[in-house]
Amino acid sequence: MRGKRDLKRLEQRRLRAAQMLARGMSQAQVARACEVTRSAVSLWAKVLGDGGKAALRARRLGRPGTLSAGQDAELAGALKAGALAAGYATELWTLGRVGKLIERRFGRRYSQTQVWRILRRIGWSCQRPGARAIERDERAIRRCKQQRWPLLKKTPPARNG
Repeated sequence: MRGKRDLKRLEQRRLRAAQMLARGMSQAQVARACEVTRSAVSLWAKVLGDGGKAALRARRLGRPGTLSAGQDAELAGALKAGALAAGYATELWTLGRVGKLIERRFGRRYSQTQVWRILRRIGWSCQRPGARAIERDERAIRRCKQQRWPLLKKTPPARNG
């Protein structure tokens, strides 16, 4: 079974193993007959017990597909509404927060790299605050730089010679 995976063939193997398990064969016997590891059969047995044969059916492998155009628009609207509206304590959007928003809204989990790609695709980019804090006191900052900073700053020892 080298090369590209044949999902249908893999599904048939799992279903055949399920039949063998149902007939009372041990997991070790099923593993030998299906030419797989015992841990694979153990996992299949657990999945079979939890969800029946339907849980052993073929499913898509790899990372989940990208969001649809409608979902992109919905995500952009949610981001524009702000992080406070999404239930966060501050208005700061981080990749982690956006990822959690996507997971809550669309049931898809993405890595931070993929979240960044999605944000770029819908026209969002990394931003820095455009204005300084209202509480900022320029005179106090200037005074600190002129008077306090020289006292705190370490100077190299004088060289002899």
